[in-house]
Amino acid sequence: MKKYIKFLMTGGLLILSIGCKKDLSLPNKSAYTYDTYFTSDAAINQAVVATYAGLLHTGLWAREWYYTFDLLGYDGKNNQPLVGDLLQMAQYNFGPDLDVMNETWSALYQIIARANVVIDRAGAWKPANATETTDQTQYIAEAKFLRAYSYFQLVNCFGRVPLRTKYIPLPTPAEINLARSPVADVWAFIEQDLKDAEAGLPVSYPAANYGRATQGAAVALLGKSYLYEKKWSQAQTELTKLTQSTFGYALAPVYNDLFDDPNQDNIAKNPETIFQVMNQQWTDWGIGNQYYLFGGQETWGGKATHSGRAQEYGFNDWNNVLVTTTAVKAFTYPNPQNPSANYVDPRAAFTFYGDAASGGQTQYCQQCSTGPVAYPYATKGYEWLKYEYYNKTASFGGPASGINGQVIRYADVLLMLAEAYIQQGNTGAQPLGLINQVRSRPSVNAPQYTSLGSQTQAMTILMRERQLELTGEQSRYFDLIRWGIAKQTINSERQIEDGTQPFQDKNVLFPIPLAEKNANSAIAKDVTGDWN
Repeated sequence: MKKYIKFLMTGGLLILSIGCKKDLSLPNKSAYTYDTYFTSDAAINQAVVATYAGLLHTGLWAREWYYTFDLLGYDGKNNQPLVGDLLQMAQYNFGPDLDVMNETWSALYQIIARANVVIDRAGAWKPANATETTDQTQYIAEAKFLRAYSYFQLVNCFGRVPLRTKYIPLPTPAEINLARSPVADVWAFIEQDLKDAEAGLPVSYPAANYGRATQGAAVALLGKSYLYEKKWSQAQTELTKLTQSTFGYALAPVYNDLFDDPNQDNIAKNPETIFQVMNQQWTDWGIGNQYYLFGGQETWGGKATHSGRAQEYGFNDWNNVLVTTTAVKAFTYPNPQNPSANYVDPRAAFTFYGDAASGGQTQYCQQCSTGPVAYPYATKGYEWLKYEYYNKTASFGGPASGINGQVIRYADVLLMLAEAYIQQGNTGAQPLGLINQVRSRPSVNAPQYTSLGSQTQAMTILMRERQLELTGEQSRYFDLIRWGIAKQTINSERQIEDGTQPFQDKNVLFPIPLAEKNANSAIAKDVTGDWN
């Protein structure tokens, strides 16, 4: 019953009549709400997939992620002209108003927001049977993995950041204007999320769900987190798990199968991938509109995701980013078994196009109907091969690439595990064997080291192995930062190559984006020097 008041006007008199009646308002059953939508297995799964989709938004793997860290880590350099904000990035001449920084910050927090919704709604969902109960555990674990991944990137790029740990339907001003948490608290949150994810994720999935986070992905990211925190013993323990037969990881026999579709998704050819960003998420997704990566996420032909890297880096296409001469020269070094003679590492031919002396690939279009074509080194110089299609086509004709982005792969794990040993003073058989295992991939088969020498010598070898193995995989910037040698290394390399020393002390962290400072008063008050 609902009370009501009736007003009647008769002969200038106002008569009030108070009574009761039934509430005739009815809910719109065709409209979903937060409480009514996420009540089935299918709906929760859709929310999980939408959380993965955030990985392929602007600021992340659709476009800016590879630009940002290939340029900042000096694996890549700009080919003039490069669009304004990315040119600023390449020159370390940027501030808090740089769009790329804001897009990366926003995309990561969007993943976090979606993960928080999944965790909240999946936790409230009442599964109908044992299968749904298993799915519930998996969905929550996937969301925690993706949330941890996002905070891992945020803490490494920005240091102290707001910890938004749960979905809040009607946040208060204090919850909106959330202060930054200490770095230690962010790391602790990442660790706990990954422990929970490790406990709740399966070791593998059916083929239709290939690309979802597995238990191995959670183990790898947790081990990587410990390594970045300099918790060497814990990193060793966690990363060692991945070498056991339970997970079945192994090095891909052919190096380029890691960066060339469709072999990326062929477990027989590529048992190495631990987690990758799928440019066609799940079997019913497609590439869709080719300009998706310029801001069309979730607006242009749903279920359409891809990266623009192949087109944007391609030497016969937009050619925005070149391989640095520094990166090329790193592939020539003293032969481990004959230090008086230089050795050209075979991984060069899988990484860049160049001349025979550099070890770069000297042909392209090997699978074209016209047959192989000599690479025009005299006019092009050193150009990217990794993540490119030029073995199959002479040019792309559009920025839509279905090649997945490698996040963590087994070779990376083996080298991180070797580092964990070396950082504890162990330069013996264990790290030696791990480094040699990476070098002995069948398509590489580089000479083996017989000894790593002192701890300093071992770290020098390890650093070079990471540079060669992971060139163009957005790893080197983070490695240089965590080793504390970014400024001296980047400035030394840039001085030789272009006569500049652009890296400043403040560049060990990104500036807090201007848009975030404008939106969050607690952060605005916390930032000093208009940077971080």
